[in-house]
Amino acid sequence: MKKVFSLLAVTMMLSVSGLNNVNAQGGNEEPVVELDSATQAQNDSIAAAEQAAADALAEEEAAAAAAAAAAKPAEKPEEEKADISQSIKTKFIEGGPMFMTFVLIALIFGLALCIERIIYLNLATTNTKKLLDNIEAALASGGVEEAKEVCRNTRGPVAAIFYQGLERSHEGVDMVEKSVIAYGSVQMGLLEKGLSWIGLFIALAPMLGFMGTVIGMIDAFDIIEARGEAKPEELAGGIKVALITTVSGLIVAIILQIFYNYIVSKIDGLVNQMEDASISMIDLLVKHELSNK
Repeated sequence: MKKVFSLLAVTMMLSVSGLNNVNAQGGNEEPVVELDSATQAQNDSIAAAEQAAADALAEEEAAAAAAAAAAKPAEKPEEEKADISQSIKTKFIEGGPMFMTFVLIALIFGLALCIERIIYLNLATTNTKKLLDNIEAALASGGVEEAKEVCRNTRGPVAAIFYQGLERSHEGVDMVEKSVIAYGSVQMGLLEKGLSWIGLFIALAPMLGFMGTVIGMIDAFDIIEARGEAKPEELAGGIKVALITTVSGLIVAIILQIFYNYIVSKIDGLVNQMEDASISMIDLLVKHELSNK
């Protein structure tokens, strides 16, 4: 709109200046001088209008450039993601599909086992203080059977151990203690299930990478042996494959090792929780028997 108004103003100025020039040609000398001054003023107005139009055009161009600059950052993350994924695919192909596939399989199976263990351990976590309070209330109100019902309705290894101890409560506190210790070992084995396989994949991934490294170096030396000498660019392919497979195996091992250490620490915490809760439950049974005598 600014451009249209500026063009109309320029056109009107030119029309008025043309009429004044025609009138000036038929007059005497004094009016000519006055008309020249008016023409100069009109020319100044025309120049001012042209300058305003140019300024308006510059403002529009600046606004368009700012809008384009604002739109670019929104597209940049998508481009970066595409570049990263493409780079990973390229390195996977350059590393050799055979060895890189085995490394990828180790990563997939290792992560699957880690995720399964993490979910299982999180579900096995129990609020032992609340469970002990409920068992104590059940023993006081309904006896051992009601306490066993509380354990049946609570998930986790701690509740399972409590249930086994309550099952032997009629045989005395010594049998309860032996039963808790024995069944605690069973629950510990269930918590540690699958850890050996995770450890296998942690050890296997870098081994596969190193195997690819050795084979890549053998290929490079085969070229030297066949030709007697080789150019650096001819050896670079085998060495590059060797380095890519090694890095891939180490990355997989590092990722799985982090999950493995988290799982082990989670298991240690649950085992300590089981031991402390078992001692507290035995104390509750002793207190319950003494109160019934």
